[in-house]
Amino acid sequence: MKKYIIYIGILISGLLLGYVLFGSNSTPDDSHNHEISETKNQQWTCSMHPQIMQPDAGDCPICGMDLIPAETSAEGLEANQFKMTENALALANIETTVINSITNEESGFMLSGKIKENEKTNSIQTAHFGGRIEKLFVNSTGEKVYQGQQLALIYSPQLVTAQKELLTASESKNKDLTLYNAVRNKLKLWKLSEKQIDKIEASKSIITNFPVYANVSGIVTKKMIEEGNYVKEGQSLLMISNLNTVWADFDAYEKQLSSIKIGDEISIRTNAEPNKEIKAKISFIDPVLNTSTRTVIVRTELRNNEGALKPGMFIQGLLTPKNVTKKHEALLTVPKTAVLWTGKRSVVYVKIPGTEPVFELRDVTLGNEIGSSYEILEGLNSNEEIVTNGTFTVDAAAQLQGKKSMMSPEGGRVVTGHENHIGMQDSKNTQEENEVEKTAKVAVIETIKVATKFQNQLSTVFTDYLAIKDALTKDNVKASQNAAFIFNENLNKVDMSLLKDNKSHTIWMPLLKDLNTSSNEISKLTDIKKQREYFISLSNDISKSVEAFGVNKKVYKQFCPMANNDKGAYWLSVDENIKNPYFGEAMLKCGSTTSIIE
Repeated sequence: MKKYIIYIGILISGLLLGYVLFGSNSTPDDSHNHEISETKNQQWTCSMHPQIMQPDAGDCPICGMDLIPAETSAEGLEANQFKMTENALALANIETTVINSITNEESGFMLSGKIKENEKTNSIQTAHFGGRIEKLFVNSTGEKVYQGQQLALIYSPQLVTAQKELLTASESKNKDLTLYNAVRNKLKLWKLSEKQIDKIEASKSIITNFPVYANVSGIVTKKMIEEGNYVKEGQSLLMISNLNTVWADFDAYEKQLSSIKIGDEISIRTNAEPNKEIKAKISFIDPVLNTSTRTVIVRTELRNNEGALKPGMFIQGLLTPKNVTKKHEALLTVPKTAVLWTGKRSVVYVKIPGTEPVFELRDVTLGNEIGSSYEILEGLNSNEEIVTNGTFTVDAAAQLQGKKSMMSPEGGRVVTGHENHIGMQDSKNTQEENEVEKTAKVAVIETIKVATKFQNQLSTVFTDYLAIKDALTKDNVKASQNAAFIFNENLNKVDMSLLKDNKSHTIWMPLLKDLNTSSNEISKLTDIKKQREYFISLSNDISKSVEAFGVNKKVYKQFCPMANNDKGAYWLSVDENIKNPYFGEAMLKCGSTTSIIE
């Protein structure tokens, strides 16, 4: 009996030992095989270019950065949510903002506008007699003149003849007083004063060059003649504006008009003094709608005794309609940079609350455009956190992970078949551009057939680019600022929904972003050297756009080897003759045509 108990004890001990050593269902070989399987399935991507996806670690073919492991699972996430790494967010400069509702009393309507001359105070200085301008004392617009100030000297054959008639009539005025008075009145009609007429009669000498005096005081805002010109009686010479009062003209959209009335209060700020608020009231609403912009001019008159408000200044106005305080409605707005718009849909990316960066696409319904923001009617709630910078990068990450995106509302990974090709092509372009100083060779992106409407919109943007280029060739800072502002406005009107295929969309998106950045900087800068630095990147991006999509024009791609600190830089022109925008008048003819884009 004792022997059996010993056998049973040994058996139990053996079973326990076997369980400890071999009880696990997985073996080291199984674990090894599992790791191998994970390694085989691991994909590598670039934090700056999420369209890059490779099976092996290495360098990004676009920017050369080290590839990082791509997200391989979405455990704990809903079907429409996706995750991004903290590293990717930082490198792509992705920013998020928590949105909050505000009341109508606080917001009103934000309108954009410009300072203009008060047309009521404009005065046209005319020639009261015909002749040749012998001397002009006003050399440029912007000069201040005072009433009675001498503006010009005019040689007038008519006045010479009239003076001779005066001297003759003066000698016989006792015999024919009527003729004498008629001659004097004739000279008065030509704006000669009694004192001038008496002086001619007393000296008995004929004045050949007659002075022209200013009728009013003000600033010369338009100069219509030059020294040596021949003018006719009644011809306009100068426009003189009294800038003690100016107009603030704002653009209001159709849907805002029902809430705007004459007498509504508006708070105005200028870019020159953003912290200074000017209170005014609406005094005029244009009865005619601008059919091209779908806007109406809303105007207020401002006092400008110190001359701080200059015609052409950009201004922002916060309009508080009289009936706003009765509504007390909540208003939810988001920055324009947060919204991706395809023509049919408007979407934003919402950051899900939590410790990890998780995002999801959200369709929204837009309301009024309020300054640099959109009113949100549906789709978002107050206190939600949305992406406000780097939205395109987040959208690319969504496409990469097969989630709902701007171009894929139903989800599913968008595969163009050109991801790696585009990356290698960009890398190749960089090498070519480094060699361009010696070889002057071009051609970067293959031509893609797109909708005629898109091509026409791009052609308008290209025309605006030419205006920037022409302003820089003339060393005109203000003209280049204005042209860049118009370029930026028309660029944002280009309808990206016209790009039906993924390839054209993938090429256009980064170009659109860079073109926006460069043109926006040029429109704000007052240093022409800085403007020309941004014009380099603007030219490179518009060149790629023209080569990829075409603008139905014969375009010359031209190169200056001395620009960009002797590294060389390109620009585009529709004129084969060289007019260098990087040096202007100093080296206007420096450069050569390297290729023709047709």
